[in-house]
Amino acid sequence: MKKKIFITLFFILVLLTNISFASYSTVTMEVVEDPVCSIELGENSKFEKKLISKDLTNKEVTLQLEVTNEEAPMKPTGEIMLVLDNSNSMTDESSNGKIRKDLVFDSTKYLISNLLKDNTNLKIGVVQFSTNIDLSKEGTIDDASVVSSLTNDVTSLNNAITSIDTNGSRTDLQAGLLLASQQFTKTNNNKYMIVLTDGVPNVAINFADKTYYSEDVINKTKKQLQDLNNQGIKIITMLTGINDPSYNPLGDKTFEQIITEVFGTSQNPTAGEFYYVTDDQVQATITNDIYNSLLPINKSFTNITIVDYFPQEIIDNFDFAYVTKATIGNISAEINKTNNSITWTIPQLTSGQTATVQYKLKLKENFNSNIVNKILNTNQKVDLSYTDFDSNNQNKTSDISPKLKLSEPPAVLPKAGFTTLIVIFGIFAISLLVFSITKLTKINRNIK
Repeated sequence: MKKKIFITLFFILVLLTNISFASYSTVTMEVVEDPVCSIELGENSKFEKKLISKDLTNKEVTLQLEVTNEEAPMKPTGEIMLVLDNSNSMTDESSNGKIRKDLVFDSTKYLISNLLKDNTNLKIGVVQFSTNIDLSKEGTIDDASVVSSLTNDVTSLNNAITSIDTNGSRTDLQAGLLLASQQFTKTNNNKYMIVLTDGVPNVAINFADKTYYSEDVINKTKKQLQDLNNQGIKIITMLTGINDPSYNPLGDKTFEQIITEVFGTSQNPTAGEFYYVTDDQVQATITNDIYNSLLPINKSFTNITIVDYFPQEIIDNFDFAYVTKATIGNISAEINKTNNSITWTIPQLTSGQTATVQYKLKLKENFNSNIVNKILNTNQKVDLSYTDFDSNNQNKTSDISPKLKLSEPPAVLPKAGFTTLIVIFGIFAISLLVFSITKLTKINRNIK
């Protein structure tokens, strides 16, 4: 009888073992809901959390967190005066084989087209400067002339620039600055002045002793820049074509020294912004650097913090692992078990940028069978905080989450949890043992 009891208990243990291991191999996983968690940051920007792939055979899913800044940079408003050098040195061949005039003017046309595209709140005018071909007018405001008054007609502006004749002998930048400033309206709006030149100023209005590159020329040109800057006009200057900065035209100051005294340096300009470039940098400087500096607001989101929380059932029954690293910013190396979350920080997301990170949830082999047939949220909620481009702090949250479900085929004994199974079969084994002992006792009594 004892042998029978032992054999019965042995088979019960084998059955328990088989059921325990069969549960992982026979359980199936499905995605019962696949919503996209979406939080808007701006008019065209958003955060998204979504399920991007599933491998149900291996009982795993991959989720992606993504932040996209699709806010278009604001177009500049107000008035821009282009102050273009038309001295005959602009006909020199540049280092890349192009005539410098074509290089500068073509880039300027491209800049105009971009600035005025879908932008009715900006007007542009053009002034040319060098020195008057009539020597009696050299050193007067007639060293400059208006090529186009303020307009937002791209074709008119481009035709005006094409018509510029580069025939001036010298460079009277002061005259160009003064005449350009007189073209602005009295409207209280943004005012910009873009100076594109390839020469060191050597003439100024009423310059003393008619001496080129003199101290008087330097001081008057510099003062004109400072005066315009003090009037609230944003000045952007690009100087190119200086092949020999060490050249000394008067015997006391080099080109480099005169340039520094008049314009300052790129790091410490006399007024506004100063780009001192070579010919091969002209196009990028005008079409990229100067264009971007004219945009009043680059719509960037800053101090972005994303906290993704997980339900306890996910923490206990699924393995977590990153599939890809965060493309921008930093993210928790693992789940913080204090609050069951990962935290992603992005210092800045500029216009046109997208940041992503992906992670995988895989069912553990020793999962708790109590979760079978339950609807499981992959995430509990997401908290999002950031600073918008108007310097306002924003806080948003969402509890939208993809949902999973585990199931077992009907042929398999329904799982009630490993602990519950042990209790059930334990009770069964004890009952069988008690029954056997009782039966044996009765037999012994009958024999007696």
